[in-house]
Amino acid sequence: MDEIVNRPEYLNRLIEYRGSDLIKVITGIRRCGKSTLMALYADYLRAQGAADENIIRMNLESLRWRQLRDASSLYDHLAAQMGGEGKKYLLLDEVQAVPGWERAVESLRLDFDTDVTITGSNAFLLSSELSTLLSGRYVEIRMLPLSFREFLDFYEFPPDTSREERFARYVQIGGMPGLRQFGTNVPRMMDALEGIYSTVILKDVMARGGIADQTALRKIVLFLLDNIGSLVSPGSIGKTLANESAFGEVRARPRSLAPQTVEKYIQLLTDAFIFYKAERWDVRGKQLLKTLHKLYAADLGFRGMLLGFRDADRGRLLENVVYLELLRRDYRVFVGKLGDAEIDFVAEKPDRKLYIQVTESMTGEATRERELKPLRTVPDHYEKVVLSMDRDPNTSYEGIHSLNIIDFLLREGSFAI
Repeated sequence: MDEIVNRPEYLNRLIEYRGSDLIKVITGIRRCGKSTLMALYADYLRAQGAADENIIRMNLESLRWRQLRDASSLYDHLAAQMGGEGKKYLLLDEVQAVPGWERAVESLRLDFDTDVTITGSNAFLLSSELSTLLSGRYVEIRMLPLSFREFLDFYEFPPDTSREERFARYVQIGGMPGLRQFGTNVPRMMDALEGIYSTVILKDVMARGGIADQTALRKIVLFLLDNIGSLVSPGSIGKTLANESAFGEVRARPRSLAPQTVEKYIQLLTDAFIFYKAERWDVRGKQLLKTLHKLYAADLGFRGMLLGFRDADRGRLLENVVYLELLRRDYRVFVGKLGDAEIDFVAEKPDRKLYIQVTESMTGEATRERELKPLRTVPDHYEKVVLSMDRDPNTSYEGIHSLNIIDFLLREGSFAI
């Protein structure tokens, strides 16, 4: 098991729902810290007086539980442990390993005094079947790799290391918690990331989606990582991969992947939380657009591991970092379309909306005009922000706020300017 290191923001969310009738569903890519969070929650429960025998924790991918392979066997095993006094806390890791698990969990919730928390590494957990069965009776806690604030607490740096150097390391290796054991040894970190990536691809993408063409899948992953922050069209991806000899074959006539196939692969990759999808929002029409979207990597370490480290795409990497941070702060995030112009992010909460542009620098006049122009034409008065790596940005351009990206990442709580 990975070293237990507290992640209070996620733990506090679990604690908020303790004792409620809601099933807590922790989702996220493998090795992002879900099992560690469960261990932290178990420690908290013990500290609050829960008896050890009332905390039932199982990782259902372990061979130890190989006999539990349907809803009935899972229910019977857990029901047999419901005797005695006090509420039972069920902590079930990788619950998707048991077909029909949702029926067992719902029955346990109905039949006994239980507090149920489950984790899963695939969005199948929140499929329409689960939503129908547990409608209104579960809450999703979406877990991501380390934020930059957590990264600084997680790793030790020489005292003279600037925050820009620390941020550069964060962008390079990403935020998978388990990498800390390798200290400053980046090659070993990349080896570990390759192992995580391979497990996710095999277990959560290929096995679940019935994919046989691993080469095609890998090429799609590489294409998406190489085009972070670009609008995605399944049809154009298939043609591009064929024209670039993506399948390692010599053909008189290049074979492209059908758009439906590319779309299926992308859906499986997002279901496995390797990528997150940002749909487009028509700012003037105030509606979601069905065509095109953007994909952002759950962890930039995968990009470095698969494509190498390149500074040429730094603006896109910064955009990826900001996108994930907005998700961590509970925003719904869209790509804004405003006529022929594009706004990097439209971020919404029930009581707040932000329009955000991300760029490496605002010092050049042409760049500054390019980033500010779409924000100036937004037909409402919600907050507008440009994030850049400039060390001393102007605080405002005609009411449009300018903020250093690292300052933004290190701010506690909401996106208050």
